[in-house]
Amino acid sequence: MEQLIIKNSLPHNFLAEKMILSCLLISPEAIDVTFRTIVIEAFYFKNHQEIYKAIILMHKDKKPIDIVTLTTFLQDNGLLEKIGGIKVLIELINQIPNLVYLEEYLRLVKDKFLRRLLIKLGYEAINSGYITNIPLEIILNELENKLFNLTNEIKTTTVFSSSELLNNIFLELKQKSITPKLPGIPSGFYNLDSLTQGFQRSDLIIIAGRPSMGKTALCLTIALNIIKSLKLPVLFFSLEMSNEQIMYRLLSMETNINQMRLRSGKLYKNDWIKINKVIKILAKLPLFINDTSDLSIYQIRSKIKNMLFEQTEIGLVVIDYLQLMQDSNSKINNRVQELAQITRSLKNIAREFNIPIIALSQLSRSVENRPNKRPILSDLRESGSIEQDADLVLMLYRNNYYNLNINGNDKSQETELIIAKQRNGPIGSITLNFDEKRAKFLN
Repeated sequence: MEQLIIKNSLPHNFLAEKMILSCLLISPEAIDVTFRTIVIEAFYFKNHQEIYKAIILMHKDKKPIDIVTLTTFLQDNGLLEKIGGIKVLIELINQIPNLVYLEEYLRLVKDKFLRRLLIKLGYEAINSGYITNIPLEIILNELENKLFNLTNEIKTTTVFSSSELLNNIFLELKQKSITPKLPGIPSGFYNLDSLTQGFQRSDLIIIAGRPSMGKTALCLTIALNIIKSLKLPVLFFSLEMSNEQIMYRLLSMETNINQMRLRSGKLYKNDWIKINKVIKILAKLPLFINDTSDLSIYQIRSKIKNMLFEQTEIGLVVIDYLQLMQDSNSKINNRVQELAQITRSLKNIAREFNIPIIALSQLSRSVENRPNKRPILSDLRESGSIEQDADLVLMLYRNNYYNLNINGNDKSQETELIIAKQRNGPIGSITLNFDEKRAKFLN
């Protein structure tokens, strides 16, 4: 059986730290590379931290850096004795490092630094087990977040210059000109994609409307379009409807059987043929539904991360709907402020995992009290944060919702999809056809 090895000191690499500091004293190029790769705390020894910190301050002040200027800086700031005196700096100069191996030195030091952080997190996990006044869910999620951030630190973070970024963009544009395609994930609605260029990864998209306007139906239609066209998984969080209700809707949409007939079981022989065929198709689609009613931000983030481990990629995340969400870690009693934290967290999750997130939102009743009932941004219920954090806001408006068309004109089913906000594109509106009996949108 393996035994736990306990050491007096934490993981470190004394020689690699000295080699890095030596490189900084003889090469300006080494300074930029090192600053982009490791932080002060990556050095294990306190005197090495002080030397590195002094070099950072001198570089920010655009002062030349060598053994003389560094010694003077440390002496003027009363730090020379703290780092061990002039003999420590002389030892650095005597190292004569090979700049070719600088990146390897940095990798070695960063590796030991991350191992120290992992050990610290392990002690935190042990101590957290004794804390009983904080819900276990919150403790586990915080530890999970820290471990995830630690995992991300293994990937070297690079700061790009404008010339590097422009070069990358030029190459990307060249590739797009050869094989033109939408930069984002297509919704399946041509007119919408023409205005938005698809749903951009890392975007928070709000789809808003009054009750029974067709928000869920639109999201389910978009989800199926993405799954069928790109074969990408979709994660659907349904806080209002059960899994069974969602599946009934999907069956109605795909079989074109009236929802009422489907639910009542009044089916014909031909209906059963359609249902059997559609069930076989839907069963193979990577659509994942979670119907937890009191879902929190922590749970959403955890489930997205778990799914990414299994599926490697997610095409879209849908949350139905925003006002039913909770922030279990929030100590704020004000619902508006709590919702502000939720929308900000959703935007951060979209950026962190580089996936588009659609969150459905209710509109306030104020829209009912004016002659023109076409929604605007200020109608967003518990607004402000939703409007601010969203990259794209789509609003549904159906005229026959307020004005019944007694002549039965087909136009009564027309739904206006209003692009009320788009951070990187135009606003406007398109028209979709809504099949209310089958809860299905058509181009």
